[in-house]
Amino acid sequence: MAQERVLWKALESAKKYNWVELSHSLNNDSPYWSGIPRGSVELAKTVWDWGNPDLECLIQTFKFPGQFGTHIDFPGHFIRDTELSEEYGAKDLVFPLCVVDISKKAAADREYAVTVQDIKDYEAQYGEIPEGAFVALRTDWYKKWPDIDDLSGIEPDGSEHAPGWSLEALKYIYEERHAAANGHETFDTDASVVAAEAGDLICERYVLDQKKLQVELLQNLDQVAPAGAVVIVSYPRIEGATGLPARVWAVTE
Repeated sequence: MAQERVLWKALESAKKYNWVELSHSLNNDSPYWSGIPRGSVELAKTVWDWGNPDLECLIQTFKFPGQFGTHIDFPGHFIRDTELSEEYGAKDLVFPLCVVDISKKAAADREYAVTVQDIKDYEAQYGEIPEGAFVALRTDWYKKWPDIDDLSGIEPDGSEHAPGWSLEALKYIYEERHAAANGHETFDTDASVVAAEAGDLICERYVLDQKKLQVELLQNLDQVAPAGAVVIVSYPRIEGATGLPARVWAVTE
């Protein structure tokens, strides 16, 4: 008698749900932080072309910053001598997904910083954030991609205006709810007003100092159930990386 293939059956069942792409597609014109030197992106450069008599195939090279497009940040990005990319195994990259929606508040106030009360209101409706969760902040800011000026809300004086996390909200999800990771649709963790007042990206520094993971520049969170979904984060196994472009997707009801 054939052995029951439990995981195959589980996968068959999982594929009946919706699978949602949460990462942006990238090309040579995709935006990245202005502090990274120009010329840091060169995708799909042909180094071995069709017609080569030694071997008929196509080979390309790829040059990009670690923090490029939808990407994962490791603690060593902001905190010296802490974990980098090689420290995380496959089991560390699958999470229960909680999507906290502040999109209406962000539409009314482009510098809106999510509050602890926003998180508690989410929990009152959907239940407590589970330990080990990935908490994603929905602002619908992904719809501004790939316009870097619009994403960052850059004004002529160089100031930026975008929604994001507050330090208090992050402390709540990590210290009270023991989440494993957070994510957002903007370039930065911090709401721009929080960063401006602190003179630093204090929210991002806090997350990474807690040895947690974060994913920036997510998309399509409006297509995912607020609670009950699972998120998978993948990236190339490059050692010593402070961050890497990530392929991220959710399996949702």
